[in-house]
Amino acid sequence: MGTGIAEVLVRSGREVVGVETSGPAARRAVAALEATTQRSVDRRLITSHQRRDLLARFRVSDSLKAAAPADLVIEVVPEDYALKAAVLGALDDVVGPEAILATGTNALPVTRLATETARPGRVLGLHFFHPAPAMRLVEVVAPALTSPGAVAAVTALARELGKEPLPAGDRPGLLADGLLFGYLNQAAAMFESRYASREDIDDAMRLGCGLPMGPLALLDLIGVDVARTVLAALHQRSGDRLHAPAPMLGQLAEAGMTGRKAGRGFYTYERPYAARVVPDRLTPARERPTGVSPRPVAMVGVAGSGTMATGIAQVMATAGYRVVLVARGAAKANAALDWIAASLSRAVAKGRLTGPEREAALARLAPAASLDELAPAELVIEAVAEELPVKRGVFATLDAVCAPGAVLATTTSSLPVIACARATERPQDVIGMHFFNPAPAMRLVEVVRTVLTGDAAHATVRTVCAAIGKHPVDCRDRAGFIVNALLFPCLNSAVRLVEEHYASPEAVDTAMRLGGGYPMGPFELLDVVGLDVSLAIEEALHREFGEPSLAPAPLLRQLVRAGCLGRKTGQGFHAYAGAPTP
Repeated sequence: MGTGIAEVLVRSGREVVGVETSGPAARRAVAALEATTQRSVDRRLITSHQRRDLLARFRVSDSLKAAAPADLVIEVVPEDYALKAAVLGALDDVVGPEAILATGTNALPVTRLATETARPGRVLGLHFFHPAPAMRLVEVVAPALTSPGAVAAVTALARELGKEPLPAGDRPGLLADGLLFGYLNQAAAMFESRYASREDIDDAMRLGCGLPMGPLALLDLIGVDVARTVLAALHQRSGDRLHAPAPMLGQLAEAGMTGRKAGRGFYTYERPYAARVVPDRLTPARERPTGVSPRPVAMVGVAGSGTMATGIAQVMATAGYRVVLVARGAAKANAALDWIAASLSRAVAKGRLTGPEREAALARLAPAASLDELAPAELVIEAVAEELPVKRGVFATLDAVCAPGAVLATTTSSLPVIACARATERPQDVIGMHFFNPAPAMRLVEVVRTVLTGDAAHATVRTVCAAIGKHPVDCRDRAGFIVNALLFPCLNSAVRLVEEHYASPEAVDTAMRLGGGYPMGPFELLDVVGLDVSLAIEEALHREFGEPSLAPAPLLRQLVRAGCLGRKTGQGFHAYAGAPTP
């Protein structure tokens, strides 16, 4: 972090002194700056002469006295209160009376650190995000004792550096990291419990949420030891169970497996500080042999006519499968096919499909008004309303209609798959296939095995996923699967921030987009998903795990009761023009 902040400041034309007591760390900082500036020359972003001038503005020292002329000193030593207080206290005796001291903490009390100095009016929090040159967000924490002039000065500096300064209150995790580190911690706990593989956890969050990195890869980048220290500080102040460090983080840190910087963490890297992952004993084989061959599938049945059902039918038909879509009545079934035809026309207009390919896909689609029409299907995917009695009724009918050996899949995102399986006499052939919306665009499918799902059904579904161009991730049958189990506690915590008047929805959205790399902020995403749907998922998670911190935030319930459900009603956490209001 210190190296990254130094690079940002040097590139802005400022003189920078990096103080580092470790000789190897100081040399790495210089080498890193030399490497990044050489890449800029190679890409013709700067000239060789500009690079020489830039490098001349940066020097390192092992003494705090080198910071004496500085107008601003940014402290980013490890997240230990005594250490940070000692550094700030020592700087007090070194720098001039008007110099500003900034702490980079994201978990420790800035106000208390300020009072450890003789200049609390010139101390504040300035929290950059890693990697500092790439991430636009800077959180500015101004304790009550900090002078407005100091706050204005660092805010203006952040803008000059091309960053987005965001005021944050002095609380654990500030805006973004309280949400981000809780999510990372739960991902580590999920892997530790062997619920899913590290690759499947990371792939699920990248492909299902559009995140730039999976949580375990991000922990390796941050540093497993750093993450554990931050989480311990967050938990000490917040008491939130989501912040209690997963035991595995401590075990990896004690073993020296601290992530990229050590060459080993959750993953193994080709050398310390390298980004390239190399295979190790946990790396899954390209193929996952089970000793059981997948069953042949030529015809796929889809039960349902909503957005998810029509999307899945389109994907299957485009991939070459014969598809029968069953709706409640011929009119709804035909309307679903009309929707698919229009969607395929848009794909042709965008160059994603040819005209003949569209016609071939439509020729493979057939509408139906009765589940009896699915008798010849080797795979049937249920995508009806997210109500357990309705789904169980569909599965009981399919059990009577479909041939022995046909695989029956549910697309549920929050209900127990085993409850659907127990409505049949073939639980070994029932499995979860959780597609993401919109199904034609989203690559992820969570493949959910119950305790009774057989290897043949599992192998069949994974083979079909490969054939339709989807990326399957394996998980067991529990609420939320991978994505929702990690995503929705984070969203719920975001609602609590607003509920407690700590920040506005706009500020939290900005923090997570710019500081966490999220394609959408938590409240933008909640409004898209639907607040009623989100509440149902959070209630399911709370029932399953019983954690008090997973109880849905009261504000979310209040909005749902008021009919403010997000984009579909025109009002949720944000207001939307041109949409109906409740």
